[in-house]
Amino acid sequence: MKQICCTILLFFAFAGSHAQDFADYFQNKTLRVDYIFTGNAERQNIYLDELSQLPSWAGRQHHLSELPLEGNGQIIVKDLATQQTIYKTSFSSLFHEWLSTDEAKETAKGFENTFLLPFPKQPAEVEISLYSPRKEVMARYKHLVRPDDILIHQRGVSHVTPHRYLLRNGNEKDCIDVAILAEGYTDKEMDLFYQDAENACESLFSHEPFRSMKDKFNIVAVASPSTDSGVSVPRENQWKQTAVHSHFDTFYSDRYLTTSRIKSIHNALAGIPYEHIIILANTDVYGGGGIYNSYTLTTAHHPMFKPVVVHEFGHSFAGLADEYFYENDTMTDTYPLDVEPWEQNISTRVDFSSKWEDLLPADTPIPTPANKWEKFPIGVYEGGGYSAKGIYRPAHNCRMKTNEYKEFCPVCQRAIRRIIEFYVP
Repeated sequence: MKQICCTILLFFAFAGSHAQDFADYFQNKTLRVDYIFTGNAERQNIYLDELSQLPSWAGRQHHLSELPLEGNGQIIVKDLATQQTIYKTSFSSLFHEWLSTDEAKETAKGFENTFLLPFPKQPAEVEISLYSPRKEVMARYKHLVRPDDILIHQRGVSHVTPHRYLLRNGNEKDCIDVAILAEGYTDKEMDLFYQDAENACESLFSHEPFRSMKDKFNIVAVASPSTDSGVSVPRENQWKQTAVHSHFDTFYSDRYLTTSRIKSIHNALAGIPYEHIIILANTDVYGGGGIYNSYTLTTAHHPMFKPVVVHEFGHSFAGLADEYFYENDTMTDTYPLDVEPWEQNISTRVDFSSKWEDLLPADTPIPTPANKWEKFPIGVYEGGGYSAKGIYRPAHNCRMKTNEYKEFCPVCQRAIRRIIEFYVP
């Protein structure tokens, strides 16, 4: 699926970074920040919508001022009194992708975006930035957060969506917490949802490195009810009342299933510890999408459900790029060919040393001929990131390229492993 999870890995590049003690700056609570990203292809803006407080913090309590991935956007939290950076995170968004559409050239729109930050003990300054594919700042916005602000909305206290743990290896401090959310399931269909969630969990942990690092995860299935069964398919004039308002035909692409109602996702999860989100749609129509540090959304009853949910989680969790491409070179403007992409599993070779160059055998031809894939399991194969020319992928095939291939390639596996180790050392 086309997505805008974007990554350049910054692991182990923080020798000079100052390590913060979580308890010095933060409470064991979550600050949920809702923004509206607005604009068009020419100009973008960021506006603060609402602040909320959640009962506990499920995110990392180390590497606080470091980024594992650059992303298409970043948030920096500073202690107001000292101006010391006390937390960073990165992300991508549906808004970023929309900016590349023809519609964005003709009109302006607003998109919801929600981010989870540790709740500060003292007043803090939050700065959020959006970046272009050329890594230029498109929009930047600063605002203050005062922890005693009476208008910070307390959520997840009086009402918590019914949920069930499918995997629990420890508390939220020691594990990566993934919430699997129901979309298009009525109250009467929740047994079906829990079974679908079990299938998603089983598929995810059948892939390395998730399989060997399973003990670092908690998985909770959240039974958010919908009024209608199924999800909206606009091209068939089918509009459903569902928990998170998802629909196919995003940006007029038949199989692109997303939701722009991000607040409804997080409202359904309030009071449940979570960091990463998988949304299961109750339909057999093929489709899905994955956005880095936002969500994975995929259909639960198509025959390709199991490989697709893992592929999309590769986007949303690990910031992996699509490794497939189009022979007619559609979508070739997604990645500028004179800029190294942020994702770890594709390269324009502008800065190949930052990618998988260290994994190549000495005799590897660059580019690597497609007919040599058996001799070179890791190579530099042309075609990836939707473009047949100028962008390279590390393997002939991979879970990030086709649904039929059974595993992530070695480069993708390393990228996922590094993300897991960043969150849970």
